[in-house]
Amino acid sequence: MNTNRFTTLGGDLRIARMGFGAMRLPASERGGPPNDRDTGLAVLRRAVELGVNHLDTAAFYFSGELTANGLISAALRPYRDDLVIATKVGPRRGPHDPMPTGRLEPGELRAEVERNLRELGLDRLDLVYLRVGGLGPAPDEPVGARFDVLAGLREEGLIRHLGVSNVTAGQLAEARAIAPVVAVQNRFDVTMPHDTELLEICERDGIVYAPYFPLGGFGLPDDERVARIAGRHGATVAQVLLAGLLALSPVMLAIPGTSSPAHLEENVASADLVLTAEDLAELRAPRREDARQTP
Repeated sequence: MNTNRFTTLGGDLRIARMGFGAMRLPASERGGPPNDRDTGLAVLRRAVELGVNHLDTAAFYFSGELTANGLISAALRPYRDDLVIATKVGPRRGPHDPMPTGRLEPGELRAEVERNLRELGLDRLDLVYLRVGGLGPAPDEPVGARFDVLAGLREEGLIRHLGVSNVTAGQLAEARAIAPVVAVQNRFDVTMPHDTELLEICERDGIVYAPYFPLGGFGLPDDERVARIAGRHGATVAQVLLAGLLALSPVMLAIPGTSSPAHLEENVASADLVLTAEDLAELRAPRREDARQTP
């Protein structure tokens, strides 16, 4: 991985801009059956071998007894000194819920942070996002009371850096009035660039932007522009989506998730795919609004 594919998180953590999202490790589909544990372990070990040093996980990523945090701990402990593990708290998901069904209240967040610490085998979490809402747009609600709890845990030394996920510009400002925010994780991909206002704020203030669903969500988007660019480069659609993200902004990270060793190799290789000015102009051009597959 080229050295220009790195950035700094929070002023002190050097991370590769091509990271890895752990959501699909326990199960490939929402609420689906557990994946093969040994394959998940192999994917994680190979990701680190390929130069990935930024993992994005959560305690609510699980299928049955198979958990993303447990896989990370089993595959990678003792952790390398340069490995950065980010997690999210906020959604409520019971052991038998196929997906999160609600939100944790302020008094419940400490236990969720401690759960992540315990499952990962860590004394301190590198980055914790307060996740707001579900898969839809950010709900119109204050975030201060819950973010204040995480700020307190940061002061105690249980958290190194704080982030916010699925938020509006106003909610980001509310959180920043309480404690420094070093990362934002909102929905964004090059075929659905609807969060440009918040991305511009991140660029202005040096906040990392690590979108979830960088490959479009539950299925690759059917976008003829991306397909044409992939054909010109002999690349895959997924590689163009990821390379396009990294080219869009210097504060952008990519955290594609997979339980497939082959897809992992494909995703990581996209960090070295250089798109031309023509490619980038084509990606920024208007597209047919009906081109996207719906989840």
